[in-house]
Amino acid sequence: MQKASKKNKQAVASCKELTIRPPAKKKEESREDFVTLLPPEVSFKIFSELDIQSLCKAAMTCKSWNRAIENSDYLWKHHCLTVRAVCQREIDCDRGNGYSWKVALLRNYWKSKVKHEWLSGKYSNIHSRCGLPEKSMYPMDADTWGEILEAELER
Repeated sequence: MQKASKKNKQAVASCKELTIRPPAKKKEESREDFVTLLPPEVSFKIFSELDIQSLCKAAMTCKSWNRAIENSDYLWKHHCLTVRAVCQREIDCDRGNGYSWKVALLRNYWKSKVKHEWLSGKYSNIHSRCGLPEKSMYPMDADTWGEILEAELER
């Protein structure tokens, strides 16, 4: 009975040893990241959950993350379509001119923020330029200003 018990303890000890990585191996694996370890579909799913600022920060984290993010138009499409809700004409024009989802997004992101604030009436009751916040302006074409003026007239 004691012999069997002793053998079981030895077998358990050897199984534990199999699950414990040697220090050198553990150190080597800690330098790897999930993008290199997981299938690309899983990495893209993780990245697709990020907001635009987090996605941009993630692209600057390391080379493998940058390659995965920068080379995936799919990751930028969702954010670009969100911006399109405010800048439809601009996004459609950029896409029609062959710009990728990422480039179309980057070209129109800040414009969409400012345009949204103007269209929502945030600046309706400001009586002079001094009353405008510092980041309330962005270069916009005549059609965009026309949209803003129409929205103001309807208020």
